[in-house]
Amino acid sequence: MVRLHIPQPLSEGAALAPTLDQSRYLTQVMRLKAGDAVHVFNGVEGEWRCVVAEVLKKGVVLRAEERVRDQITPPDVHLLIAVVKKSALEFAVEKATELGAARIRLVTTTRTQPQHLRLDRLAAIAEESAEQTGRLDVPPVDAPQKLDALLADWDPTRRLMFCDETGGEPATRALTEAGGGPWAILIGPEGGFTQDERDRLRALPFTLAVSLGPRVLRADTAATTALTLWQAAVGDWDR
Repeated sequence: MVRLHIPQPLSEGAALAPTLDQSRYLTQVMRLKAGDAVHVFNGVEGEWRCVVAEVLKKGVVLRAEERVRDQITPPDVHLLIAVVKKSALEFAVEKATELGAARIRLVTTTRTQPQHLRLDRLAAIAEESAEQTGRLDVPPVDAPQKLDALLADWDPTRRLMFCDETGGEPATRALTEAGGGPWAILIGPEGGFTQDERDRLRALPFTLAVSLGPRVLRADTAATTALTLWQAAVGDWDR
């Protein structure tokens, strides 16, 4: 079943206007015709079975028929990842969406290398990943923020899992002992955190410094690993 994220109100009989790209996907790639079914979600009102009501020269019109899944709340975990090379960052955004991250926040650190970022491209990757993996929401991808500024404005009720390549308590054990609640996972840049950054992070009362094992992982691998361990320990995999 084709699934689309369309951020428009969903209710019985509602008419929906997919974007031009989505319309081309439906008619030219999937070869759908009037009367064919599509599933649509908007991040608020669950997932709806819709039908292609009209095929126009420049788009299609969908009509919502019935809700097939109620909206659920995603796991309350954010991924904070330093800006890294394009391919690695795109991979991390895709996998973070698949693994249930509620929000993806880009970070700049002392060792972050300048990169040309296309936030619209990263947002599109998150949207496509959500459509393919059955999610009912799309995690926002935030513009880069300096680590110092982010920590200065941090909500202390959200625990921060600091993945420190120099060592820490094994992540699974540390998470199991710490328990659930709002969390964020911080992944550093190529070259790692500086000692000053590491010292500051470890001194914060809401930070949990963890190890992801005996090997130094690439940023995209570390992000995927950390989210997997978080989900296994305190996430929604038992749902």
